Amino acid sequence: MSNEFTKQLMVRPGKKVKLSKYDPEDALGWKKGHETNVSLKKTLATLDRLQSLLYADHKSALLIVLQGMDGSGKDGTIRHVMSGVNPQGCQVTSFKVPTAEEAAHDFLWRVHHAVPEVGDIGVFNRSHYEDVLIVRVHKLVPKEVWSQRYDEINDFESMLAENNVKILKFFLHISKEEQKKRLLKRIDDQNHQWKLSEADFHERRFWADYMAAYEDALTKCTTDAAPWFIIPSNKKWFRNLAVSHIIAETLENMHMRFPVPTIDVSKLKFS
Repeated sequence: MSNEFTKQLMVRPGKKVKLSKYDPEDALGWKKGHETNVSLKKTLATLDRLQSLLYADHKSALLIVLQGMDGSGKDGTIRHVMSGVNPQGCQVTSFKVPTAEEAAHDFLWRVHHAVPEVGDIGVFNRSHYEDVLIVRVHKLVPKEVWSQRYDEINDFESMLAENNVKILKFFLHISKEEQKKRLLKRIDDQNHQWKLSEADFHERRFWADYMAAYEDALTKCTTDAAPWFIIPSNKKWFRNLAVSHIIAETLENMHMRFPVPTIDVSKLKFS
C-alpha cells in the first residue's frame, strides 16, 4: 500500500497549522475516473481483509476520529470507506450534546467508554475534540478550563496508544463556499431535508472562530501516537480515497498475524 497519502496529509508534531495554507480542492494529482475508482475498490477490499486479521490477531484496536464542519462529509466517509468491513467488528459512535449523566463526569468519561476493544475498529463521528471546538467557540466553559484540555487529550490518547489502541484522526477540510453548496443541495433534495437544522446555518457565522479553534487542536494535539490528517474534502471522491488508503496502510503496518491453531488440523476427519 502506497504511503503517498500518509506522507502528504499527516500533520507533523511541532508544525503550526494555518488552514488557509491547505487547499480543500487539492487532490494530490489524482483525477476522478476509472483509475481512482479501481484504486478505491482495491483499497476497500484490503480493508476487509485487514479487519479480519485485526480481529483474529486480537491484540490491538483501531480508533478512527472524524472531525469537520457541518456538511464536511463525516457520515459520507463512514458510509463509503467503512462499507466493506464486517459490522460485527466495527462500532460507530456519534457524540451529541452530553446527557445529564455524561455532563456530571469529566469530559473524557463518555469517550473512554466508547473506545473499541481489542480486535475491533471504532469510529468517532465527532469526538472529545468538541470540548476544544464548540465549547471554546461558544464559551461554554471558561478559557482556563478548555485551554487545559489539549494536554489532557494528549495524555488520554497516549494512554490508549500504550494499551494497543492505534489512533487515526481525520479533519475533513472543506471551504465555506463548498459547505454552502452542500447545504443548498440538501434544501432542494427532499430525501436529505431531514438532515437540516437551524444550527447548520447559525454556526456559519462563527466560521473564522471554528477555523482558529481547529488550527489550535491540529497543532497542539498531533503526536506520533495519535496523528492528525488534514483531508482536502471539497471533492468527495478524493476524501474517500485518501481516508481509505491511510487506514489500510496503518493496518498493514501493525504487523498483525493469524494465531496458531489450537488443534492439529491434520488430524481432523469428517465422520
